[in-house]
Amino acid sequence: MANLISNLAARRIFLSRQGLSAHPGRALDRDGLHQLIHDLGFVQVDSIATVVRAHEQIVFSRNQTFDREDLRKLIEEDRRLFEHWTHDASILPVEFFPYWKHRFVRKETSMRQRWAKWQGEGFDSAFEETMARIRDRGELLAREVKAQDHKSGGWWEWHPSKTALEFYWHTGKLAISRRENFQKVYDLTERVIPAHAREPEVSHEAFVDWACRAALTRLGFATHGEIAAFFALVSPQEAKSWVALHRDELEPVDIAPIDGGKPRAAYAFRGLSANPEDWPAPPSRLRVLSPFDPLLRDRDRAERLFGFRYRIEIFVPEAKREYGYYVFPLLEGDRLIGRIDMKADRRTGALNIRRLWWERGVRASSGRMDKLMAELARIARFAGVEKVVLAEDWLAP
Repeated sequence: MANLISNLAARRIFLSRQGLSAHPGRALDRDGLHQLIHDLGFVQVDSIATVVRAHEQIVFSRNQTFDREDLRKLIEEDRRLFEHWTHDASILPVEFFPYWKHRFVRKETSMRQRWAKWQGEGFDSAFEETMARIRDRGELLAREVKAQDHKSGGWWEWHPSKTALEFYWHTGKLAISRRENFQKVYDLTERVIPAHAREPEVSHEAFVDWACRAALTRLGFATHGEIAAFFALVSPQEAKSWVALHRDELEPVDIAPIDGGKPRAAYAFRGLSANPEDWPAPPSRLRVLSPFDPLLRDRDRAERLFGFRYRIEIFVPEAKREYGYYVFPLLEGDRLIGRIDMKADRRTGALNIRRLWWERGVRASSGRMDKLMAELARIARFAGVEKVVLAEDWLAP
């Protein structure tokens, strides 16, 4: 019989595994920042900076003392973090790199098949020119190649420079050395990834075992589909087979949704406590999450556990948006209680609050409003602006 995990326990387990149960004001040095990202598994990178970059806000939601310079040094100097792909571009601990080598092989096969249909057979015949340039002259931005070579016409007309850089990055031959004004700077992988992470080889079985084990550890409980989707390294069938092979370590669990509906069958490592008191209650401080926060990565899971339906509406026509262009979820304790539309205007030095929506049943008590304003002030400082400015109609009815 499956062990029933109440909704409260499930939320506390997931919040704890996602680094949101510790107090965000605790001191965090560079080693601690590396450990935080390791424990999360990845931190997504996104180009939109409505307030700050997504990866910075993801960390800030968990620890508001972290230093951006520490994050830069971990990536660009210490080489303890690297940038690559999970379900999207992400920052990862470099000790994960040996497992990503399996992804490189799989990605090269799929990209060659897909891009051959797109550009024709031999689409990569001119790629060596780009690789030779990096090998001989060092790191490179895509715009530098385009700016010089587009003038001569020919194959540069369809930007094979960018295609080559992305192809070699996705297949592990190039790595992201750093970012310049948030644009990727590429270099040879052997000049970016340390030998201790680059050279080890792991078997296919060890790769699948690590990918599934690491995902389930960070999720707390999951279906085989959720295990596969966490890093997007293995297929659902591989995750299903892994679960079947490790029944001695795993146990079936039923996860109660917040709406009181039918529990969802999942798996957890044996010994996972179903007692909510065995899991830390998250701090009562109100926190603003990034739209790309890993807590919300699986939208359906977040809706089942928290009753919070969230979609990013960037590509939705304005007239059809339910909320706004880039709306931030609000976390208070172990509940997602609302969402806010805001933007940092560095020209005027203001964090402009456009609109606030509370979830159904959430009261805008004076205490809650005080917590929200305190958090907005902290975010304003982090974003490098001096004041919080509220629109006249910022409180949605």
